Amino acid sequence: MKQDGSLTLFHYWNRLRQDRPAPKRTDIEPADIKSLLGDTFILERDTRGQAIFRLAGTRLCAIYGRELKGFGFSSLWREQDRQAISRLVDGVFDSKAVVTFEFEGFSRDDRSVNFEFILLPLDGGLENPRCLGALSTESRPFWLGSHPINDARLGSVRVLDPNRDPLFLKNRPSIPLPPSQRTAVTSTTDILLSNARRIRHLIVLDGGRGSS
Repeated sequence: MKQDGSLTLFHYWNRLRQDRPAPKRTDIEPADIKSLLGDTFILERDTRGQAIFRLAGTRLCAIYGRELKGFGFSSLWREQDRQAISRLVDGVFDSKAVVTFEFEGFSRDDRSVNFEFILLPLDGGLENPRCLGALSTESRPFWLGSHPINDARLGSVRVLDPNRDPLFLKNRPSIPLPPSQRTAVTSTTDILLSNARRIRHLIVLDGGRGSS
């Protein structure tokens, strides 16, 4: 996590879960994260097995120029990235992974800005998996919110172990996903909590340890 919004939401989520893999949806108090609410969202899995927006904050909807509730999360991405995104979100649902994506968003008139998504699992039971998320950006250009983002290019992914010291999370190495290799991502469970394991073309490194 590189953005303050992602870190703030992670720390809140981590306090709520205590020693559990994930907190319940009912544990979340909107007043506790009121400064982030406009950028936060909740995803759920629909009857087709796809991740859709159950709720989406006002600033997030303004960035995309539409109400996101009911829309598929993968629909925010260009075609070649959607399979990788869907499988990574499945890992959040099924394996209680914590995942961040760095990506570049583009408007119709070719303006661009760099973003970070964080996805945090929620305990909704086997029949109702959900996750809490937020969109962050280091800078908010003047046009953001009036020129909707309608295309996104995935840059890199971080898969985090929430049981490690969060002080080190900013230094966790990212996993670049070149456009020609996006379909090589299998499932998030394949890249969780390993130490310098090779997964096809990827090298996955654990973060949050004192040794180098």
